[in-house]
Amino acid sequence: MICKAPLKYLETDVTMECEFCHKKQNSKTICVNGHFVCDECHTSGIDEIFTICLNEKSIAPIEILEKMMSLPSCHIHGPEHHTMVGSALLTAYKNAGGDIDLPLALSEMKKRGKQVPGGVCGFWGACGAGISTGMFISIALKATPLSKEAWGLSNQMTARALDSIGKNGGPRCCKRDSYLAITEAVRFTEEKLVITMELKTITCTRSKMNNQCIKIRCPFY
Repeated sequence: MICKAPLKYLETDVTMECEFCHKKQNSKTICVNGHFVCDECHTSGIDEIFTICLNEKSIAPIEILEKMMSLPSCHIHGPEHHTMVGSALLTAYKNAGGDIDLPLALSEMKKRGKQVPGGVCGFWGACGAGISTGMFISIALKATPLSKEAWGLSNQMTARALDSIGKNGGPRCCKRDSYLAITEAVRFTEEKLVITMELKTITCTRSKMNNQCIKIRCPFY
């Protein structure tokens, strides 16, 4: 976001100062030229995705996601995807007949998605795009830690998305992982919740923007 240089990931946290807001915080992520941008500033334009969602009629979450990814505020990689995946799914779910209050659901998705920091795919072993699908099911079914079926389905959804993401291997690509997560979520929702969303054919148009693109190993290349 500052100089377009590649990022490097440290093994332990270091106190860094954000280039935009100058807030200091611990992080493992910095560009090779020493620039750091906090997650809050990285996702500063995220409210635009909710405008898209609230005016959207599509039942295809990939189609909705593509509109979000085309926003100037959406970067090739970043924690914004942790909110975007679940938001696209909630919107398509509502449009396909799912019984949810969409504005309320999106507000909750924003709060939860922003709690998942960037880089968790490698540091936690749980990609934020995959976690976002579990949030989608949890919000749609109003799950809590004391729920029975909804608790189980939320965890099953996350597991299925992460399994697909993990099998495709790294390094990370937020676009690829988001596509994989949504693909699994559409199938899972039809199977478990009997709500049919549309699954569009996916062909990546952003591979040249990703310095770590895995090319022919990616199912969308």
